[in-house]
Amino acid sequence: MAAPTPTDSQSRKLLGRLSLPERRFVADALRAETIGGVLLLVAAIAALVWANVPAISAGYDSVRSFHIGPAFLGLDLSLQHWAADGLLAVFFFVAGIELKRELVAGDLSDAKAAALPVIAAVCGMAVPALVYVLVNVLGDGSTDGWAVPTATDIAFALAVLAVIGTSLPSALRAFLLTLAVVDDLFAIMIIAVFFTSEINFLALGGAVAGLVLFWFLLRAGVRGWYVYIPLALAIWGLMYNSGVHATIAGVAMGLMLRCHRKEGEHHSPGEHIEHLVRPISAGLAVPLFALLSAGVSLSDESIGQVFTRPETLGVVLGLVVGKTVGIFGGTWLAARFTKAELSEDLAWPDVLAVASLAGIGFTVSLLIGELAFTGDPVLTDEVKAAVLIGSLIAAIVACVMLKLRNRRYKALTEAEELDEDLDGIPDIYEQDKPEYHLRMARIHEAKAAEHLRRATATAEAPGGSDAAGAAEAPGGSSADGGRPA
Repeated sequence: MAAPTPTDSQSRKLLGRLSLPERRFVADALRAETIGGVLLLVAAIAALVWANVPAISAGYDSVRSFHIGPAFLGLDLSLQHWAADGLLAVFFFVAGIELKRELVAGDLSDAKAAALPVIAAVCGMAVPALVYVLVNVLGDGSTDGWAVPTATDIAFALAVLAVIGTSLPSALRAFLLTLAVVDDLFAIMIIAVFFTSEINFLALGGAVAGLVLFWFLLRAGVRGWYVYIPLALAIWGLMYNSGVHATIAGVAMGLMLRCHRKEGEHHSPGEHIEHLVRPISAGLAVPLFALLSAGVSLSDESIGQVFTRPETLGVVLGLVVGKTVGIFGGTWLAARFTKAELSEDLAWPDVLAVASLAGIGFTVSLLIGELAFTGDPVLTDEVKAAVLIGSLIAAIVACVMLKLRNRRYKALTEAEELDEDLDGIPDIYEQDKPEYHLRMARIHEAKAAEHLRRATATAEAPGGSDAAGAAEAPGGSSADGGRPA
């Protein structure tokens, strides 16, 4: 392959306009995520109220510690445990499908296009971890929670955008979505590698055998929910009893689905199943997890400890500072070393604002906080409070920066959605099509003819000639030589 010419390098753009199919996919995906994010926000607020109002706070602990499930299968779990290991398996199943689609049909399928979000996501996870470790080494704290501030919650971030009424251009939304997908991939790897202590190889072998059967049935074209749902539950139960976090089973099954379209298909099987399962994940599984996990004490004393204890301070600084510096720095480095230019529609402050928005780490951060400090319930709650406070600070900072550019975003969004010829395709995607310009010419000719007809009718009406002449006369002049009136 020939080396790229300077012209090729100069023409490469970061965060450029999406293709029309990708733009539609991103819009559909983010619409569901936004609704789920609002529900997540409501659930988190409800959990905090439930846990901090004295009259009902005792009931909160009783509910989430209530045990249910078949003990002979090793599944006699508390409701909080069911939420973290069971409901979030649905969330990670959807994440697995998203990752597979990105790998085969999205931005991650092209090495050059994938470089930016991958570099930004890796830096956006590495820098918060380094910030946490540095704070705890200097403050003589525990480094066990290094992974807590590495996660981004795309649903919560979009809920914040919905609440403040700010819309992002599709390129920035796609960047944020792809960041979150790569972020989820690394979070899955962290959970699998660093939070697995003892392994039951018999149960793990059973889970692997179940996954092989799952894959074989998919490839054989077997259909029917009555086949896959019982098999998925068996795989999940075996994975849980193996000692590997049960959410890994959800990811593995999501990655096995076919996400590329064959000839004649409007949707791949993976896209179809994602469309069915995403509402359950975003509307039920994740909000219930938040309801049962986000309820922590927010007294003056506990809030003060967030900023004085190294473990909690590391989480806050990791989310607010580490995420912003990591993602922005990774994006800038990608531009610097690939000699690509930022899209002319955007500016570097836009990237900085999105990087700050990615500091909202809620669902996965809460999960990792529970796993990292499982033997210390007091510290676990303090770390959860740090996740909430850090995410809130990141959201406020991002909102301020995004609001400053909201007029520009609104203009870009309107331009992306403008469809004057009413053919269902935004005009911005048809500028190189002669038939589009011919349609627009006919539309403008019809408008010109209508204006001409109205002008003629006005001129022919009684008193119309005088009115027309007055309209044509220069403003501020009269018939007598143009002297001031």
